[in-house]
Formats: sequence, C-alpha cells, structure tokens
Amino acid sequence: MREALFIKRNADKWRDMEENPTHNPDELTDRFVELTDDLSYARTFYPNAKVTRYLNGRAAQMHRGLMQNRQDERSRFVTFWKYELPLLFRQSHRLLAFSAGIFLVACMLGWISAAHDSTFVRLILGDEYVNMTLENIKKGDPLGVYNSSDQATMFVQITLNNINVALRTFVLGVFASFGSIAMLFYNGVMLGSFQYFFYERGLLLDSILKIWIHGTLEISAIVIAGCAGLTIGNSILFPGTYSRLESFKRGAKQGMKIAIGLVPIFVMAGFLESFVTRLTLPPIVSGGIILLSAAFIIWYFILYPISLNRRVSL
Repeated sequence: MREALFIKRNADKWRDMEENPTHNPDELTDRFVELTDDLSYARTFYPNAKVTRYLNGRAAQMHRGLMQNRQDERSRFVTFWKYELPLLFRQSHRLLAFSAGIFLVACMLGWISAAHDSTFVRLILGDEYVNMTLENIKKGDPLGVYNSSDQATMFVQITLNNINVALRTFVLGVFASFGSIAMLFYNGVMLGSFQYFFYERGLLLDSILKIWIHGTLEISAIVIAGCAGLTIGNSILFPGTYSRLESFKRGAKQGMKIAIGLVPIFVMAGFLESFVTRLTLPPIVSGGIILLSAAFIIWYFILYPISLNRRVSL
C-alpha cells in the first residue's frame, strides 16, 4: 500500500483519537492496540516517513496515559494478559520459531551423541543422577527421583530453579543473542540425551507419560525465554532506524515482559512436577494432561496472538 493511501484510510481514525480523548481503561486499551498496529505497519513500509514519527509520538503519549490510568488495577492486570502480552508476542513469532529450531536441533544432537557414545549421558547428566536412576530401574521404579522429596519443598525448589534458568536464558541475550543460544543448546542437548537414556532401556514411553506431565510447560517456557533473550540480542544487532541504545532499551523492555509472562507457567509446571508427576496415573490421564498443556501453549502464545492481531487490524 502506498503511503498516501495508508494515510487516507486512517487519517479520520487518528484525528478522532486526538480530538476525542478517553479515560475509559478498556476503550483506551483498544485505541492503543489499533495505534500500535498502525505504527508497526508504518515502521515496516515507511520507516523514515513523517507519518511514522507522528504515530510513534501518538503511541508514546497514549501509552503514558494508559499507564497512568489506575482507576482499576484489576483491569490493568487483565489488560496485560488479555491484550498487551499476546500482541507483544505476535511481534516475536519469528524469534520464537528460531528459538524452537535451535532447541530441537540440540535435542537431536543430544540423542545422536548419546546413541554413539556410552559415556555421553554421564557427561551431560552427571554420574550421581545416572547411578541413582539405574538403581531405581532395578527396583522397578525408574522415575523414582520424583518421590525423593516432600511435595512442598520440591515445589518451591523446582519453581525457583526453573525461573532462574529462564531468567538466565533471557538475560544472557544481552551478549548479542549468543548467551541465549548457548542456554537453549545446552538444555536441548540435555533433554535429547536424557530421553535416549530411557529409550535405550525400553522405557521411552514410560518416561514421556511421566516426565512430560510437567515437562510440556517447562520446556515450552524455556524455549519462550530463549525467544525473549533473542529479542534483546536482535535489538543490539539490528537497531534499524533507532540508535543502538534506544533499540536496546526497547528490546529489553519487550523481552522482560515476555519473561514476566512465563512466571505463571513455571509455577504451574512446578506444581505438576511436585504433586502430579509422582502419582501413578493411567496413560489416558497422563496423556490428557500433556495434550492440554501443549494446547494451552500453542493457543496462548501462537494462535491467540495471531487472531487478536488480525482482529485489531480490521
């Protein structure tokens, strides 16, 4: 679309927003979503045009108004999860695909390495864990490690550890994305070798039905944390029309919001690992939990952002 046509189609809407301000939180949010969508389009096709600078200024002003509107804190909370985070994440889908690709390649390398080197699993997982698991296999309880601690303590430790891993994956993106890529690669190799360890002993399906009860959310969140880290790295490597410092600030803010959005995911994953994974569940129940978790991740982080972005663009 030519710039003149783009302006003609939207000028009345922009003028109405400017001449008729609102303090209604929901209406203000809807306007902000529309304006940022127009700004995103203008940055893509007319990066140095006056209309882009105009929209950037209006969006910044509206954002300040949105942040200052504290009439209903519950509305702000809902706005973040219902609109702000999904729309923000829609802009990061390419980086999410890249993050997932790195992780899957690392998983395959971990699997292949474990298959061709009998010492590889011990190198990655450690002798203590391997020996303990082999002993549990002899006892007929190959995944008995999940019963080794009391549930409340395990929940706190696992949740804090998972959040720590995700934040490191995110923060290390400041090293031009290399740190986040390294974390994704390491965790992918570890998962691949871990799953081969059980496959080699004829326990792959048992391990999947047990471990992926919590692992679906946990692993997905690590991949998404990698996406947040790559967002920071890309803001440094590819500043576009912004100064490198300004681009970094914007990338860090966007990545931080994505990382914050993962906290409830890790809390739920910690709960499942501590209270549910240890249970002996029928395969259909385990499979149902896994599929439900996967469906939520796909819907909230992929399908819903696409749908919402299309809706606000109409």
